[in-house]
Amino acid sequence: MPLRVCFLSAEFAPFSKAGGLGDVASALTGYLAGIGHELRVFVPRHAQTQDAGVDWQAVDPLQGLDVQVGARTYRYDVRTARVPGTSHWVHFIVCPELFDRPALYTDSADEHVRYLMFTRAALESCQRMGFSPDILHCNDWHTGFAPLLLRTAYAWDRNVFGRTSSVFTIHNIGYQGLFAASRAADLGPSVDVNALHAGDLLAGRINPMRHAILHAEAITTVSPTYAREIRTPDGGYGLDGDLRARGAAVVGILNGIDTQTWNPAGDTYLPHHYDADDLSGKALVKAALLDLLRLQGSPQIPLLGIISRLAQQKGIDLYFDTLPELLAANRVRIAALGSGEPRYETFLRGLQDEYPGRIVYHDGYSEELAHYIEAAADMFLMPSLYEPCGLNQMYSLRYGTCPIVRRTGGLADSVQHFDPATGAGTGIVFNDFNADGLRWALATALDWYAQPALWQRLRTNGMRVDFSWTRSGAEYVRLYARLAAAG
Repeated sequence: MPLRVCFLSAEFAPFSKAGGLGDVASALTGYLAGIGHELRVFVPRHAQTQDAGVDWQAVDPLQGLDVQVGARTYRYDVRTARVPGTSHWVHFIVCPELFDRPALYTDSADEHVRYLMFTRAALESCQRMGFSPDILHCNDWHTGFAPLLLRTAYAWDRNVFGRTSSVFTIHNIGYQGLFAASRAADLGPSVDVNALHAGDLLAGRINPMRHAILHAEAITTVSPTYAREIRTPDGGYGLDGDLRARGAAVVGILNGIDTQTWNPAGDTYLPHHYDADDLSGKALVKAALLDLLRLQGSPQIPLLGIISRLAQQKGIDLYFDTLPELLAANRVRIAALGSGEPRYETFLRGLQDEYPGRIVYHDGYSEELAHYIEAAADMFLMPSLYEPCGLNQMYSLRYGTCPIVRRTGGLADSVQHFDPATGAGTGIVFNDFNADGLRWALATALDWYAQPALWQRLRTNGMRVDFSWTRSGAEYVRLYARLAAAG
């Protein structure tokens, strides 16, 4: 039976994207819409929203509206846009006062207000449209107060929300959206301070993610291993006790990927195409990227790909001792794409200056270059300290690019260490988070790369694994259906 789902996300590819959340929001809702469920997807209209060629449409009853957040009232409109290449739509909350900012996410003192306003505006838009969701699916701290708001500020509206169950997905527990307890009044109207976590208030803070964990009917995260890790003191970032207390309400569902957008046989960003039965096009893409980036040397030298937010979580510290060694020995070429902490950006720029023609670092993000690197690279580096799910290792597998990953979170769930004796496995997996662990992984990769038949087996193994949303999406549908039946 079709379900009615209200889906809230701070980002949504291809319109706005800072990381995996944007991709997951787009792919999961696309899957749900494609199998007949009725959705209202709400996303903030950021200043950075990509709108070239987008046919924006105003929603007639949702123009010039006011929503109260604390003592302030904010004016907003709702506009819809069709997701390119699909038949489903996204509802954008347009509030320039809060979302016309230099970046999607900021360090502003009103960051929590921005997303409280977005959450309230989405819920009130459902009321005005008469859309009564079976499921309210909210994502990460930005929408973490939605389950609490359902139980407090909007509990009176039984017609719209009387049978609504909430699902909260933790995409990264390291980002919890903390703000000062002195701003507790911003949760109003109709949310009493006594509804907030007393321990956090006593410590002078308010934690949106904690409140979602406490009040949502179900808490999901983006891989089974990560669901176990965040229930431990080392992986829970202070929320492990709350998660353990929720018991079976916490489940891990490995993310899928958009296998139409990420498909080497038809990728619109690539000049050549290929599949697991004919990899000749991959060599042509590699040659084209080496020429485009002016990377020098024989095409037979392995190309390492890096596409990453440059943060400690991503294991960038392990590059400081390992990558200069490889480049100095002229054993690899590197194509790196990403931005983040200045010390990591400086490090990569320094490598580019020291080893011109051997490494190119592109500061920022380019969707075209991301596809190019995934297709052209022989190996993809992802030595994360922790990784809730990760998508790039799945893209790499699909593109015949060997992922080199650490055994953590979704990396452990999606990459099987290759066994040359049996020919089983899809990548290279190391355990210890240190430079020696990554050195071993890189040395192993270079050794196997020098054995063409073995390397061919490793690549084609990965290309034949199914990471589509058919499997993952079906797990969400079963969860939704169970909650709807109980509600």
